[in-house]
Amino acid sequence: QLIWFDRSGKQSGVLGDKALYTSFSISPDLKKVAVNVSDPRVGPPDLWIYEIARGLRTRFTFDAGADNWPVWSPDGARVVFSSVRKGNFDMYIKSYAGSADEELFLQAEHDQLPESWSSDGRHVAYYSRGVPGTGNDIWILPLSGDSKPIPFLQTEFLEQDPQFSPDGHWIAYSSNESGREEVYVAPFPGPGRKWQISNDGAKYMDDNLTAQWSADWKKLYYVAPAGSVMEATVRDGQAFQPATPRQL
Repeated sequence: QLIWFDRSGKQSGVLGDKALYTSFSISPDLKKVAVNVSDPRVGPPDLWIYEIARGLRTRFTFDAGADNWPVWSPDGARVVFSSVRKGNFDMYIKSYAGSADEELFLQAEHDQLPESWSSDGRHVAYYSRGVPGTGNDIWILPLSGDSKPIPFLQTEFLEQDPQFSPDGHWIAYSSNESGREEVYVAPFPGPGRKWQISNDGAKYMDDNLTAQWSADWKKLYYVAPAGSVMEATVRDGQAFQPATPRQL
């Protein structure tokens, strides 16, 4: 069940019916939710779009391959997602209006999972999964010029879940470099020092993201290993200055 909660943890509403949901993404105008739904009656998982005001769910993708990890464009006009149609999870893009079929966005040797679209519309952050020697790596796909992917983090550790800050100057991500999953922030496009945000681990929530920014990029939210929602203030005025996380 998709459930709304307020900041105190009180349930404030539900969205739609119960179903087998995994990854989801709220549109920039806060009026729609793109969500992965598994329904054995229609085949492999597809993407559906909820209209929040009406609670109406309409099917968005129809291919026989499994579709997952939807990410809205900043203007809400398009959705980029991953789909198994050629052996791996490749990235596709489709207009929200649905006037045309989805187009292949990025194909590579390993799974490519989109996670964030920069607010200026110029870059998509994604991670490549299961790469021999480096595991999960974070990449940036420019949407202008030659559109050649640029590596952002490639190490022997598992880096994933990149999230652009609303101003586009930082990327939050998760890594197991300390021996457990933690949330970090690094400057974009870099170089520069990274900051560790979580201090007692962070939980990867199934197919959903480890961390999310507040709209004013003053805070980061993530889930602790025990299941608590944590809030970390990361901005003091114009400076990036992370504080000790607190349970929200």
